[in-house]
Amino acid sequence: MATLFDLCSLIRSKNAGPFVLTFDLMFSSQENYERAKRSQPLTRDLLAAIYRQRVDDITLVYHDHAMAIKASMPRPIFQGELEDGDCYGGQQYVPLLQIEVA
Repeated sequence: MATLFDLCSLIRSKNAGPFVLTFDLMFSSQENYERAKRSQPLTRDLLAAIYRQRVDDITLVYHDHAMAIKASMPRPIFQGELEDGDCYGGQQYVPLLQIEVA
C-alpha cells in the first residue's frame, strides 16, 4: 500500500492569510493523481478529525489539470497569537504524509 508521501512530488502547508491554513498535494504523475482521486484517501471528515475542525469549515478540491489536491480550513490559532507555534503554517502538513492510498 502506497502513502501520499510515496505518490506526491510535493506536500506542503502554508498560511492563506492570518486566519486560514491551506494544504497542497501535488502528484508526481498522472497515474498517481488518478489513483488518489479514485480512492479518495483525503476527505473532509479525515481532515476534520486530524486537525480538530468542523467538517463544514473545510474546503477540499481536486484539480485535474494541475494533478493536485488542495484543502483549506481556519487556522486553529490565528497567525502571530501567543500560542502560535508555527507562524507560517509550514509544518502542519506532516500528519498527511503517511495516509495510505489504495
